[in-house]
Amino acid sequence: MALTSRRVRQYEMDPEALERQLDDAFSEISVEELNKSLNASICDVKIGEIVIAKVDTVDERTGLVIMDVGGKAEGTIPLAEFGDELPAPGAEFEVFYEGLDEYDMSLLSKRRADRLRAWERVSTEYNEGDEIQGIVQRKIKGGLLVDVEGVNVFLPASQVNLRRTHDISDFLGEPVRARIIKIDPERMNIVVSRRKLLEEERQRLKEDLLKDIKEGQVRMGTVKNIADFGVFVDLGGIDGLLHITDMSWGRISHPSEMVEMDQEIEVKVLRVDFDRERIALGIKQKTSSPWDGVEERYPVNKRMDGEVVNIMSYGAFVKLEDGIEGLVHISEMSWTRRVNHPSEMLNTGDKVSVVVLEYNHEKQEISLGMKQAESNPWDLVESHYPVGTVISGTVRNLTPYGAFVEIEEGIDGLLHVSDMSWTKKVSHPSEMVKKGDEMQCVILSVDKEKKRIALGRKQLSADPWHEQIPNSYHVGDLLSGYVTKVTNFGVFVKLEEGLEGLLHISELTDDRGAKAEDLLFPGQKVEVRVIRVDVEDRKIGLSFVHADFSENDEIVAAATAARAADAEREAAEPSDAGEEGAAQEASSEAEAGGADTSAQEPPAPAADDAPASAEQAGPEAVEQVAAPESESTDEAAELPDAPAPEPEAEADEAPAPEPQAETPAVDAEPASESETEEKPEGE
Repeated sequence: MALTSRRVRQYEMDPEALERQLDDAFSEISVEELNKSLNASICDVKIGEIVIAKVDTVDERTGLVIMDVGGKAEGTIPLAEFGDELPAPGAEFEVFYEGLDEYDMSLLSKRRADRLRAWERVSTEYNEGDEIQGIVQRKIKGGLLVDVEGVNVFLPASQVNLRRTHDISDFLGEPVRARIIKIDPERMNIVVSRRKLLEEERQRLKEDLLKDIKEGQVRMGTVKNIADFGVFVDLGGIDGLLHITDMSWGRISHPSEMVEMDQEIEVKVLRVDFDRERIALGIKQKTSSPWDGVEERYPVNKRMDGEVVNIMSYGAFVKLEDGIEGLVHISEMSWTRRVNHPSEMLNTGDKVSVVVLEYNHEKQEISLGMKQAESNPWDLVESHYPVGTVISGTVRNLTPYGAFVEIEEGIDGLLHVSDMSWTKKVSHPSEMVKKGDEMQCVILSVDKEKKRIALGRKQLSADPWHEQIPNSYHVGDLLSGYVTKVTNFGVFVKLEEGLEGLLHISELTDDRGAKAEDLLFPGQKVEVRVIRVDVEDRKIGLSFVHADFSENDEIVAAATAARAADAEREAAEPSDAGEEGAAQEASSEAEAGGADTSAQEPPAPAADDAPASAEQAGPEAVEQVAAPESESTDEAAELPDAPAPEPEAEADEAPAPEPQAETPAVDAEPASESETEEKPEGE
């Protein structure tokens, strides 16, 4: 009626004229008859019911359909709820009545009525556990909505497939079969599972497959998953593993190089574990192994070309053909070059020449060598560099015991510290040379087996101990020099660059209880007299004359002040009595040893046996000295107040044992303190 009123108002008729027309229209009907007729045409419609409504008018401009439900007011329904076809006037449809709005219009919904009827039909027809089929409508949070006979049911994402599907949007618009796992009548909700249905079907296929499958069979399968280590292939009920090592006789980095998802492939059954329901598959086993007859194609010592396919820290793998690879160990890459990592010489994809060294048939491994494909330069070293040859080279590396000099590419020789100077005591090669220096050396020895060459630099000039030093220094000469080192048995005095003499404690003072460190200090200028020149042992013995030089005053004052400061510090922090006792005991043992306890030092190591530390670098570091202990003992034998009675002749002819050395050392010490202090009595 309200809609009719609005329609009347839209004509904007004069109210009096309208009243006259209504009186004329209803003049023949009484008021009682009119009310009775109106009440008969209005049915009693309850909210929440599905009622039959008749199409009154279709307004395409507004997209509304005016429906008459037989109540006190008409209602409208959006045209979209009727689908693609326009409803015809007078057609009847089931609609859901929701009551009246603020304008006394009926609130109607055809879509809701259709959903309720569909729910009633589906909930009546299906129960939990039944199989249903529908079309995936859209993706929502957590899964998919599937239209099953007009009812949207929920398919969780975890139940879409046997394995977790990353993108379930691929199922949109697709028909799916599923199993009902839950029906909630109160919420009008149905949850379904496609996965459960697939698992049931897969179980049936698995049982059939296990009855029929055997090792050695060739079957078709579908790639279901690709991992770094291999491929899972669906054989129809069971997934078999196709390991990457069973895909090709050749080398592949990843299974995706050969297969792709959902690809149909033919595989061979290698092993079947019926208890664990596991199947091992292979593709390469369908063809013969390239290792068959490999020794005939690649005999030992045969040279061939290959391609570097992989580099490891211990070597490089070289492909000879598809499925045949060999290892070139890092030690087999170069005759002369020290290779720390194969990447220093090779890159993946490089073409190289190799020689077959040996086979390991059980492990199907081939050992290859690169250096064997070239001539060994060490075979020609002896002829190219005979002993005595003067060569030019570059200092390539320094070690505590010497310098490595590159003679030619890949050929290095060792210049030992003992072969750097005739007169100078070299503690470290950096005192004489530095890395990158160009220098000349003499070949001293060649060891072809150990691949070592010994070099000498001092051998380029004459030995000064043969003529120069004996002609320059004579017994009785009065000389001046500087104290370089103070020891418990005496001091070393620098006579000229690279040459020192030993001023023994017995030649410094007659007081047996005196210490050298109390008498002289490093840097002091002293006047000495030569008392011995030993050309054979390369030693010069000295006797103290005086140290009365003005330039010594500052040195003595500074040394005295430093010693006083040390004494105060020691008084503030007294040393442990146990340590003092141990030191005294050690000193007593050393004194009791006598001259016969001097250690015989081993000779300087050759270049081919270079030591690993400076202390092992060569005994010259201990024995090459201008005047070591044997000389001091020998010279001390001439003094009248020595304690040990020995014949004079023996003291002169048989000094304390000393190693033979070629070069003098600056800071060498005798083997024991007692050895230099005991002298024949009465000499």
